[in-house]
Amino acid sequence: MKRIHYSWVILFIAFFSIITAGIIRSSSGVFIVPFETDFGWERSTISFAFAISLLLYGISGPFMAALIETMGLKKMMMFAMATLLVGILLTFFMVEPWQLILIWGIIIGLGSGLFLTVLSPYIANQWFEKRRGLALGILTASTATGQLILLPLLAIIVETHSWKWAMGLILILSLIMLAIILLFMKNSPREVGLLPYGQEEASAINKVEHKKNPVTIAFQTLFEAIKVKEFWLLAGSFFICGLSTSGLIGTHFISYCIGFGFTAVTAASMLSLMGVFDLIGTTLSGWLSDRFDNRWLLFWYYGLRGASLLFLPFAFSDGSYIFLIIFSVFYGLDWIATVPPTVNISRQIFGMEKSVVVYGWIFAAHQLGSAVAAGGAGIVYKMFNSYSWAFALAGMFCLLASLFVIVIKKQRFEVKENESYLAK
Repeated sequence: MKRIHYSWVILFIAFFSIITAGIIRSSSGVFIVPFETDFGWERSTISFAFAISLLLYGISGPFMAALIETMGLKKMMMFAMATLLVGILLTFFMVEPWQLILIWGIIIGLGSGLFLTVLSPYIANQWFEKRRGLALGILTASTATGQLILLPLLAIIVETHSWKWAMGLILILSLIMLAIILLFMKNSPREVGLLPYGQEEASAINKVEHKKNPVTIAFQTLFEAIKVKEFWLLAGSFFICGLSTSGLIGTHFISYCIGFGFTAVTAASMLSLMGVFDLIGTTLSGWLSDRFDNRWLLFWYYGLRGASLLFLPFAFSDGSYIFLIIFSVFYGLDWIATVPPTVNISRQIFGMEKSVVVYGWIFAAHQLGSAVAAGGAGIVYKMFNSYSWAFALAGMFCLLASLFVIVIKKQRFEVKENESYLAK
């Protein structure tokens, strides 16, 4: 019987690590109303803390990528998961708004940074030669799937017991995942005497050791990347991607549904449905990104997402569960399907070595957009007592993003896989 290549074991560990981190990060949407009720804090204050979390975990991406190169993958994953555990434990003792900002804005924001930014492309690049697009699609899908799939259960626990019981479930999942990482995670294929999946012979790129300071690596790569127009187009489109997904839908969708008379459990179930279809859509996107023009994939992803967000307020005004389900399925398929094509274009332009750090900076733009939406939508709600304008504006920005990606010149990323455009 043929043994399973250890790259698939690593994929499995990373998949569930990302899901766990995603559950922790996105549970903020379930806790907005309970925190508002229990502590008497304003929704705009709570949204501000979660906006900082979104921003910090995005900004930390390129530094996390550089730290992996200096500290090793396993140590970084253990450290990040332990940081999330500390944040969850401290949540049980918070009583002031500044403590929410410290715990959920900074500690949990930084702890989730590795898992939700650069871990997927790093593992796809280092552990897979063949099926890289598929591996990246699966790992990317786990990012949103983890953020959405358990939300109904958490919402039920909050309604029937309290938010502390829901937090306890998240704590248990994190402890289990930390133990799995400790026991089975490896730093590289060489550590288990293997080559990346599908690679026939060792290549120089797999033997590169980075000894520089991680901050130096991150900023040096950024200074090179900002000279390339495609970096700005990808970063600008990803800013809008974050604005229209985790920042808006992930943070405010449940509250938006409650405002139209839907229960929190129903709203969380719709997010969970999005998570299921995200797993399908993003995995399929990874497969497609190996076979079709990535620019056109992104063009359609952003365009269709924009159309769905413009449609959403009309679905709510009708009060129909059918329209809400249709939106959830359609939006779920497109939730983060943008990631595999964006990572592929980044790798093709900037080369294998630098692409993960460059993608970290592109993802930082994504999270800046998320933070703008998370905080901005709270302000819009305070001004108009409605989220409708926030969702409509996000839809219009998505249509703009579809134009950003289509103007990327195709010949620019007809570069050999291991050759950086910057080196030309």
